[in-house]
Amino acid sequence: MKLDLERLRGLLAGDAGADRVVPPTGFTAWLTLFAAGAMAFLAVFALALSLATARLADRWGDALARSSTLRISAPEGQMAAQTEAALKVLNTTEGIASARALSAEEQRALLEPWFGPDLPVETLPIPQLVEIIEEADGYDAAGLRLRLAAEVPGAVLDDHTRWRAPLVRAASRLRFMGWVSLLLIAGTVAAMITLAANAALAANAQVIGVLRLVGARDGYIAQAFVRRFTLRSLGGAAVGMVLGTVAVAFLPRTEVGGGFLTGLGFQGWHWLWPLTIPLLSGLVAFLATRAAAARTLRDMP
Repeated sequence: MKLDLERLRGLLAGDAGADRVVPPTGFTAWLTLFAAGAMAFLAVFALALSLATARLADRWGDALARSSTLRISAPEGQMAAQTEAALKVLNTTEGIASARALSAEEQRALLEPWFGPDLPVETLPIPQLVEIIEEADGYDAAGLRLRLAAEVPGAVLDDHTRWRAPLVRAASRLRFMGWVSLLLIAGTVAAMITLAANAALAANAQVIGVLRLVGARDGYIAQAFVRRFTLRSLGGAAVGMVLGTVAVAFLPRTEVGGGFLTGLGFQGWHWLWPLTIPLLSGLVAFLATRAAAARTLRDMP
């Protein structure tokens, strides 16, 4: 659908006589403003969810794709020897950038959320963990497992594949649900504005009939309804967008809580995305009202 400059200018400028066809207040006005504002508020959160889960999927994928963990279980007195042997194997494996055994303090920090800060790691039969950082091309996990089985029988290699795939898949599904929510919100706005436009057209049926008698064309009458409902939708969506953006801005940041959803929000130039919501709401209102007006005026005697 093409909108030339003259039509756009006429839509924004309006016509005082035509504007009187559409009631400036009342049920349809409040319904349009409330629906556009509420849906814009929800759209901000749906957009923030989609963008945040995209970042989350990338972060989880990158963090786990370039690291692996080696778990060494050995009888008392053999742990140091097997750890040293494992490090020699890892340091001579192509595709591994670095490998180091975690200290007792680091292992205690990993177990602290489950067992508390006073866990005596040194006195417990806890496996030794070795952190492996891969190069860009990665390494041959199957071949490394064979070498470890021959030289370090108590070593178990975890390349994080079984952890990475479900996490990335879950984040991708959340992102998909966010975009689906945006589509449902747009559909809801279109439905509500269509209902409001139909109600306004029905309420002004007699006025429309008089305008036709004096020579007004249906396009002239429809433009009054389209302009009024488009501007109402723009105004309501702008208010809802501002309120939603302020609410998102006050959500906890990632560095504050470190939890799963503490990174929900916008980053960098993504803060410009909410500005598109009122424009899209106005476009949806324009298309919905134009279709409703054309259909209703065509069916009127």
